[in-house]
Amino acid sequence: MTNLRLLSWNVNGLRAALKKGFIDWMIKDSPDVLCLQETKVAEDQLPEQVKSLPGYHSYFAFGPRKGRDGVALFTKNPPLAVKSSLELPGLEDESRAIVADFGHLLLYNVYFPNGKASAERLAYKLHFYDLFLEHIDRFCRQGKRIVVCGDLNTAHKEIDLARPKANEKISGFLPEERAWMDRLVERGFVDTFRIFHPEPENYSWWDLKTRARERNVGWRIDYFFVSQNLVESVQSAFILKEVMGADHCPVGIELEVD
Repeated sequence: MTNLRLLSWNVNGLRAALKKGFIDWMIKDSPDVLCLQETKVAEDQLPEQVKSLPGYHSYFAFGPRKGRDGVALFTKNPPLAVKSSLELPGLEDESRAIVADFGHLLLYNVYFPNGKASAERLAYKLHFYDLFLEHIDRFCRQGKRIVVCGDLNTAHKEIDLARPKANEKISGFLPEERAWMDRLVERGFVDTFRIFHPEPENYSWWDLKTRARERNVGWRIDYFFVSQNLVESVQSAFILKEVMGADHCPVGIELEVD
């Protein structure tokens, strides 16, 4: 059996994170797999130091909207196959995902859409949600062991944000967004953090403008979900709230796999 440490982090700009000690942090933590969201970098802007990090294979999906979106994957062991698109029928997924097939598990690193900007973006988010669930459900029915991680841009339960009543009409905590997460759970996917941490006041995102992190007025919108057939392999789940450098902090799990 092998223990794997998997981390996920919305860095809110990879180049900005590099200026805040990202490389030193990554070398010190040394995760087996690191998934990044919202890298905000085009292919011709990709810094050299992240193209070939010692000990890691790196993969990138560059968003079509300049200065927005984008995801990255760093892994010590190369996957059997990697895709930089979900290939959702009838939807431009804006290069929001990297799918890595490691044989013993299928990893989805996804930056889910934010619905706050407009009614159109909320509709896009909900459509993205529905198509994504159909997509992974097919592989789940085939018996694949699946990990879904990233910024889901929704807090699932009232316990997952500091001020639920004040935000119940705000995208990120709307009933229809939360209902989709209910459906994800109904399909057999498990929120790994809540296996180990039923207590409140655990968040992964804080508004920088209001200095909310100092007061821990936050949201838990970054997740690791696993399919039911992987639950017993999850040894721990955690939020690295002490790691600075973005408005989000890293979240992670430890898996014991064959």
